[in-house]
Amino acid sequence: MVTFLPVAVAVVVVLVAVEKLSYLALDRYARGLGGIPTVVLEEFPEIDRTLLEKFSSFDAELGWVPQPNMQKQKDTGDHLPGEDMGDTTVTYSTDEHGSRVCPARERDPGEDSLVSTYGDSYCFCREVSDHQTYQNYLAQKLDTHVANYGGGNYGMDQALLRMKRQYPEDSSDYVVMYVTASSIARILSVWKHYQEFGNVLAVKPRYELRDGELELIECPLDEKEEFLDLEQHASFLREHDYHYEHWFEPHLATFPYAPTFLGEPDQVRYSLYAALKEVEEEYEISIPGYDLDALQTQTALRLERPRVRYHERLFDEQEELFTAIIEEFVDFAEEHEFTPVFAMVQQLRYATYEEEHGPIYGDLMDRLDEEYADLITIDMAKHLEADDGDVKSLYVERGEGGHYSPETNEQVAEVLMEEVFDREDA
Repeated sequence: MVTFLPVAVAVVVVLVAVEKLSYLALDRYARGLGGIPTVVLEEFPEIDRTLLEKFSSFDAELGWVPQPNMQKQKDTGDHLPGEDMGDTTVTYSTDEHGSRVCPARERDPGEDSLVSTYGDSYCFCREVSDHQTYQNYLAQKLDTHVANYGGGNYGMDQALLRMKRQYPEDSSDYVVMYVTASSIARILSVWKHYQEFGNVLAVKPRYELRDGELELIECPLDEKEEFLDLEQHASFLREHDYHYEHWFEPHLATFPYAPTFLGEPDQVRYSLYAALKEVEEEYEISIPGYDLDALQTQTALRLERPRVRYHERLFDEQEELFTAIIEEFVDFAEEHEFTPVFAMVQQLRYATYEEEHGPIYGDLMDRLDEEYADLITIDMAKHLEADDGDVKSLYVERGEGGHYSPETNEQVAEVLMEEVFDREDA
């Protein structure tokens, strides 16, 4: 007589093993992707003091802000395992105001500033060194210091709030607001983890529209130590973060985990490439025939597509809030008598999507240009020239990926000259 018990036991063991491995892979994958929006395992991951001590940019008003008199070096990863890093590091430096250093022209304390810039990591010019920022190239052309108050992962709301705080001590004739289209999502967020899974130290203020008027919802944390018990603010975070209901909850994985992990082939591929990269680093070798950085980047871009489509939908549903923040910028400019400039730039994940579908913000820039006569608007994607028509050539090739290269930053400076300063002189 054939007994099925051993077969049944074997099947159960295999299923348990697959489930366990799937959970471990999801856990490792979710923690290591830095916000790729395919899966999240828990609402309140543990935040310990070791992690908190690394968070040196905490700011009770803005959430976080680049600190003054700082210098950091970042390895871009543009070298093979075991090779000398050489000049593959980038240097980030800030001055006493918290503005990124502008080597082409130092700040003259006795001189009124001509131009200052605010925005996100594209404004800060992440992944390039101080002398490769568009502000530095612009300073060379204008022969004047150009302030850089970009903040990593900032939305238009934080950029505006930083400008309001900074402008009285560092006024200028022109203020450039320079952000990516992801601002549409960032202005709806109070805790980035609800939309950028794993970004647990990013709690911020935001604006809400009440009867057509902007109302500031202040950052709920007064002290950095409150992150150690962030769950005490759960009701506030869930109520004021738009993404909790519309993005976080639909992507929260629960048991069984195997279908969630195995059901998305690109998750499996990304995890495999990450594991192979660890092998390369551990044994200081290069696996022949595979550019793991390129493969991982391509996979990440595919995994980003759902979030890009989500942001595209947000421009349809939440554009009124975005334009209200623009209007606040224009009103502040009129009150303080400077020329406001708004530049929209593309992240790599948007650029590849928009090649097929057009801008996720539609004709917003044209409408802003028509509505606000005093606002200079620049849709940067329409001005930048890619090598051989390949939009990816505008971005750094390795490292974190997705930010403009030094050559593109030179183009940005030229665009600003043509669209702002040469036009003003004409």
